[in-house]
Amino acid sequence: MKYFIKKIYLILFFITALLYNTESFSKNVKFKYSQGDISNYFSGIVSINQNYTTTGFKYLNKVRFLKNSHYNFNVQFIRTLILLEKFEKAFAFSKNIWKEDELFFEADLLLGLDYFIKENYLKAEKHFERLNNISQSNLFFKDFLGNILISWVKASENNINDSFEFLDKIPDHYDSLKQIQNAFLHCHFDTSKTEVAFEKLIDNPKTRFSRYNFFLANYFISKNQNIAGKILISKSRDAYNSNLLIKQAENFVLNGKNNNITNFFDCKNPNDVIAEIFYVIANLYSTQENYQLSNFYLKISLFLNNKFTPNKTLLAENFYNQKKYELSKRIYNLLESIGPVYGWYGVINRAIILSETESKRQAALSLEKEFNLLSNPNFEHYYELANFYKDNEYYKKSIKYYSLALESINQDHPLLPKILDRRGTSYERLGEWNKAEKDLLKSLEILPDQPHVLNYLAYSWVEKENNIEKALEMLEKATKLRKNDGYIIDSLGWANYANKNYVDAEKFLQRAVELMPIDPIINDHYADVLWMLNKNIQARYFWKYVLSLDEAEQELKDNISKKLIYGIIKKL
Repeated sequence: MKYFIKKIYLILFFITALLYNTESFSKNVKFKYSQGDISNYFSGIVSINQNYTTTGFKYLNKVRFLKNSHYNFNVQFIRTLILLEKFEKAFAFSKNIWKEDELFFEADLLLGLDYFIKENYLKAEKHFERLNNISQSNLFFKDFLGNILISWVKASENNINDSFEFLDKIPDHYDSLKQIQNAFLHCHFDTSKTEVAFEKLIDNPKTRFSRYNFFLANYFISKNQNIAGKILISKSRDAYNSNLLIKQAENFVLNGKNNNITNFFDCKNPNDVIAEIFYVIANLYSTQENYQLSNFYLKISLFLNNKFTPNKTLLAENFYNQKKYELSKRIYNLLESIGPVYGWYGVINRAIILSETESKRQAALSLEKEFNLLSNPNFEHYYELANFYKDNEYYKKSIKYYSLALESINQDHPLLPKILDRRGTSYERLGEWNKAEKDLLKSLEILPDQPHVLNYLAYSWVEKENNIEKALEMLEKATKLRKNDGYIIDSLGWANYANKNYVDAEKFLQRAVELMPIDPIINDHYADVLWMLNKNIQARYFWKYVLSLDEAEQELKDNISKKLIYGIIKKL
């Protein structure tokens, strides 16, 4: 019933929005909408919001007459055309609805890009200039995207001074993104500052843009400085062992396929650089879980530079997060054509999708079959296979492959403490605590400042009522390393509880609840300490709250049901 009422409210909201926007943006309101028009519009918007883009397009296409009166329709229709890769239709539609006296971010963006591609730089600049203004669908890019694009218009006209001048107009709060464009402009004009500009970007401890090691290596190789490119890739490979692009670049270099690196990207080609701008924006939206808008910018990026196939991994990830598993799987299949690193990454992720859509067992069998086809597996293959087994609760198998990884990895490799940590937690899940403790301590011996390893080991000691003082010391350190981590603060509170320091325990557990208000265990811990402080009414309130949480496991609910009747019988 609640769902039905909510649905009715949504329908009324969209109908109201339809009528309101018509009155707001139409100079001559004469339209009378039929029930079918409203239904098609509503169905189109709902379908798009639910990530059924093709279906949404079919509905919206039936009410295209709304383009003359309805701003939100035009936004959704343009975005849908881009998501479906109907670029020529998107350009034509944008031209058809564009008006000099109305700001329309999407239309100006696409028309500017269309003119830019056709080398009509005067008209491109006109549209890009309008992007600097705030509008209904451009709330965040004031003086940012427009100036970057105009900068590349000037670069395309070989006007080096103006290109840097427009880059300087970008507000300072976009400093990191300005640094990226600054490096690419120096690369484009092949100035003596190119290498320094990239190094400044890469070495910035606040951003740690590991990706741009690839672009600097690309620059070296494009200038036949192959040794410099190889050294940089090898160095960055050690520092950023999880970066797929760098791992694949190393594979290319080791196999004499330097051309594969330069084929992806050319800083002399403004289209390639502008594509990177949109890739960065797509990444930002993806981290905010706005996958639809991320895909919008990513499709533009891939349209401008379809050679950079590694960027499709973001599209596959977005589709996965949107539960568009078939589309995601289709892209992971294509990644094999890039090289073995991306191929294996695709294999792992297809198995993850299979575990979601079929069964964990079927996924595990499929992945092991693919693993057995590898001619020369290395420690990373073992590690990634072990991670899959661990994440799917096949702890014995995960231990087997973590152990193989540890046998073949160099003892000074930065991944070593992580493998020990993950094998240790697998041992703990199987109840083999002595082995788990040994691995976790070894991991911390190699790399002491690992907040989550400190937390896992210390919390385990607290639960086993061992080494409480040492656990407190470790958790205080972990909290300093990760000041706002709810799990770590909860552990610190729980360690104080175990040490009968209930006043401090309450302080930390209250903070943990504030940070993670719907976590069942944290709320249960907080209720326990409230009870020990004789705040029984408040304790019962939080226990009852835990019982209402879907995330709470049945065993926890059973224990809480007893506490609601008897309170805490055993006092630590």
